[in-house]
Amino acid sequence: MNRLPDPQQPTRKAGQPAINAQAALFLADLEDAFRTPTFHRDDSKLPTIGTAPPVPQPGRAPMSQRAVDLNTTILTSSVLVGTLGASTTAVLWGSGHANPEVIAWVCGCVVGIPAALTLPVLALKSLVKSAKEVVAAAPASVHHNYNGNATVTVDQRSIHANTRGIIASTRNELPR
Repeated sequence: MNRLPDPQQPTRKAGQPAINAQAALFLADLEDAFRTPTFHRDDSKLPTIGTAPPVPQPGRAPMSQRAVDLNTTILTSSVLVGTLGASTTAVLWGSGHANPEVIAWVCGCVVGIPAALTLPVLALKSLVKSAKEVVAAAPASVHHNYNGNATVTVDQRSIHANTRGIIASTRNELPR
C-alpha cells in the first residue's frame, strides 16, 4: 500500500537530524518533570458521612482513654520490672552469689513488695472515685431562708402526664 505524506508532518531532508527542535524541547521538559519530585498532601479532616460507626483499622484495637492509660501503665511497669530483674541478675552473676535462695528472695522483694503496696492504693483510689460519683449524682439540697411575718407555703407536687392519641391536648395546671 502506497501512503502519501501527511502535510502536517515535517518532511525529513537529507542531512537533517531525525528529531526536530520542538521534539527535543519536549523531551527535555519531560526529563525535567521526572527529575523534579512532585507531591501534594491534604491534611484536612475527612467529612463525616452518615451515622455508620467507624470501622476498626488494622493495628491496635480502639480503646477508651482509661484503657489506654491502664495499658500504658502496664507496659511501663513491665519495662521497669524487666530492667530491675536484668540488673539484679547481672549483679548476682558478677558477685558469684547466684544461688536459688538468694534469687527467690530478690524476686520476691522486686515483685512482691511493689504489688503489695500497689494493690491497696489502687483499691483506695477506686473507692474514692466511686464515692465522688455518688456525691455528684445526688440531688443538690435546696435551702430557703425567709424573714418577716408573711406566711410562706411551698408546694412541691409534680405532675407526670402521658398524652396519646391522634388529637390530644395536655393541660399541666395545678389544682387550687
